[in-house]
Amino acid sequence: MNKKDLSESDIKAKFITPAILNAGWDELTQLGREIFFTDGRIYVKGKLTARGKRKFADYILFYKHTRPKHFSLLNLATGIQ
Repeated sequence: MNKKDLSESDIKAKFITPAILNAGWDELTQLGREIFFTDGRIYVKGKLTARGKRKFADYILFYKHTRPKHFSLLNLATGIQ
């Protein structure tokens, strides 16, 4: 199996998600997948407002499920080397 022939979702399903779960992370309380974690920066110019681009993560790992302020972001690169 050549990793260059796999899609991003195949790599996540076959390699990354199992590695996260084998490392001891709980899938129900500590793992978030494909999540927008901001609404985007707010830009104000006079009376006009606009939002910037939302930020996205492939995985978010919550250190303590009761305190979601402690988290790690995992974002996959588009190319494999």
